[in-house]
This record gives sequence, structure tokens and C-alpha cells, in this order.
Amino acid sequence: MISSLSTTKRASILAGLMACALAAGCTPKSDTNPTPGTGGTTSANTGGKTMLAFVTNNPSDYWTICRKGTEAAAKELGNVDVTFTMPADGTAATQKGDVDDLIAKGVKGIAISPVDPENMTPDLNKWASQIPVITSDSDAAKSTRLCYIGTDNHAAGVMAGGLIKLALPQGGKIMLFVGKKDAQNAHDREMGIRDALKGTKIVILDVRTDDADHARAKQNASDALTSTPDLAGMVGLWSYNGPAIYSAVKDAGKQGKVKIVAFDQELDTMNGIKDGTIAGTIVQQPYLFGKESVEMLAKLAQGDKSTIPASKLIIVPTQAITKDTIAAYEIDQAKLLGGK
Repeated sequence: MISSLSTTKRASILAGLMACALAAGCTPKSDTNPTPGTGGTTSANTGGKTMLAFVTNNPSDYWTICRKGTEAAAKELGNVDVTFTMPADGTAATQKGDVDDLIAKGVKGIAISPVDPENMTPDLNKWASQIPVITSDSDAAKSTRLCYIGTDNHAAGVMAGGLIKLALPQGGKIMLFVGKKDAQNAHDREMGIRDALKGTKIVILDVRTDDADHARAKQNASDALTSTPDLAGMVGLWSYNGPAIYSAVKDAGKQGKVKIVAFDQELDTMNGIKDGTIAGTIVQQPYLFGKESVEMLAKLAQGDKSTIPASKLIIVPTQAITKDTIAAYEIDQAKLLGGK
């Protein structure tokens, strides 16, 4: 059985955090700011508290909300300190180095979104033999990680496929864009989209990768528009891909001519939905990824495995946001953020 909190509860929490993340100047507080280079790490003085860590797969703004979740959990628990690390270049090598450094510094548990789960499985197994390791946002199911907390990415891909079909009822050529195809979440989303589009006249021409390089992500989108003049749709599988595609389409003057579907809730993605350039986005709940990961790791660090379900999966529901639903979505955000 897949464990899950209620969709309503999760949606409400995400709503408030989304509003905060999109508001100007809403930067999570920490004792030190993230710095470029290996790790991009933030942490506070431990003061004798249990040291835990959350390691992302890239430095995207998407992770802002997740970090707030880790901070909320640390504040509520009171007896843990959480280091939040964003590998600056989004590579597996940097991520491995970051984790090795964290373990050397004495962290007692790590949540990680693996960049390359297949090739990193031996590393994950090694780390898991030393301290509790869970995955979040993207899984490495073949590893000995204790649990995965995050989206059912295949189901999210199917949901995105539904948006694509609504945007292109007559069919057409589309391309997918993502940081790395090998990441489990990217693979599962692609497969979900392909499953959803079976039997339609929508044809996926290519899946173009950018190695989490945001400038390259936009260039990929621009090149696709140039090389395929009859391209009907573009789909961004990672959070920054939506804004990159949005910018490229606007630069090419093809708003409305090329349909866009995105993932997550970056500012330009939401703006694109409002102005009609983006058909919709599939939003996750990264706040809960961070919060629930820290809560579980705190227990695991004490030897308590009671929060791990038999399936070793805790699935956080997703939601499709379109122009028809974004206003109500943002009203809910404002209410929760204002405490009303």
C-alpha cells in the first residue's frame, strides 16, 4: 500500500508556501546564505542537536519551498539541525562529494534527490550502511535507501499528458525538455506522458537534456523552435524548464502557436499560465518533501523505524493548475499565508 496524507491537507500547505515563494523578497532565513561551488550549503550551529541533511539534485528555485519545509520541521522538533545542500552544477560527481563531506562532518541522516540513481546506487548503498538514507523528490528504488518521500512521477506524467491532450486536441509534434533523462523522476514522468498519449495523434519527436544548465535549457528550447517550424507543443519536465521554454517561445513570437505544459510552480510558469502562453503545470508539494523527510530522519537517527511504511513509499499528491484554476489556487495560498 502507498502511504499518503490527505490531498486536501497537502494542497493547503503547498498553497501557502507557494504564495510565499512567489512573493517578492520571500527568501528562507538561515544563519548563512547558500554559496556557489560544491555543496551550495546552508546550515546553522548545531548546539548539540542531531545533525541531519537534505541534498537536492540542482540549485533551482523549486527547492526554496522544500527548504522551508525542512526549516519548519527543525523548528517544531527543536532537537535537530538541518543542513540544506544544493549541488551547484547539478552533477552526480558534485552530489557525491557533498554527501561524503556531510557524512565526514557527522550528519546522522540524509535525504537526497539522486542525480543519477542507476550509477549512484553503489554510493547510496555505501552511505546507507553508515547512516539512515532516504530519497525525496526522485527515487533510487534499487538501492538500500530506507524510504522514498515524494511524487508518484509516473502518475504525474500521466496528469501532464492529460494537459497536453487538452492543449492539442487535433494532435501535433511535441518535444520534451529536462535536466537529465537518467534521473528517476524524469524517466517516470516521460513514461507517464508517453502512456497518456498512446492512441493520439500527438508525436514526441525528441527529449532534450540540459544537465541542469538553465541557459542551455533555454537554448534547447530556442533551437527546437528553429529546427522544427511546425512544432506544436513543448513540455518541461523539471521546474526551470517551464520558464526556459516560456522565454524562448516569447522571444520567437510564438505565444499561442506553440502550446506549453510545465512542472512545478516557478514564477514565470505561473505568469505564463495567467497570460495564456502556458497551458498548465503539474505542481508538486516540495514543502512536504522537506518537512516529512526531516521528521522521518529525526526518528531514524534515534533508531525508530516506525514511520516507514511496508511499501517504503510515501506518496505526496500532485495537482494540475490551468488558467481556469490558478485564481482559486492563489486565493487559497493567500488565505493560508495570512493565517485567515
